[in-house]
Amino acid sequence: MNVLFLCTGNSCRSLMGEATFNHLAPEGWHAISAGSKPIGRLNSGAVALLQEKGISIEGYYSKSWNDLPVTPDIVISVCGNAAGETCPAYLGPVMRSHWGVEDPAHAEGSEAEIKAAFETAYGILRHRIETFLALPLDELKHDPARLKAELDRIGTLVP
Repeated sequence: MNVLFLCTGNSCRSLMGEATFNHLAPEGWHAISAGSKPIGRLNSGAVALLQEKGISIEGYYSKSWNDLPVTPDIVISVCGNAAGETCPAYLGPVMRSHWGVEDPAHAEGSEAEIKAAFETAYGILRHRIETFLALPLDELKHDPARLKAELDRIGTLVP
């Protein structure tokens, strides 16, 4: 099963989702990330945080949803809501869920405050991914309605 983490710029939250998911996922599950308007580079704060957590970013890059190497089975949008952010809508025939996370790339303040914003976004994504991967995935692959309900429930969780 291929899971697409989707946002606009594909430099920060979707990258953290992709890398964290792939770091934790069982065999047969794989994440990719993309943006509707990719900025073409990875956010240095997100890269530093992932490396600090021991999560490889090798081979990851900012890419358009038009250049996906595989067709996703599940699309998880990660755009936040507080800043009035418009989230892209993937139109393919896939299961969709929204896991809104505020964008730490727009955090302002001291270095510690900005790092805390990245830690918060990562913590939310990791908690949701761990919760997702703890589900009975082999069963849920064959029960789309239940899988969709679980994905939507997980999208409301905050650690």
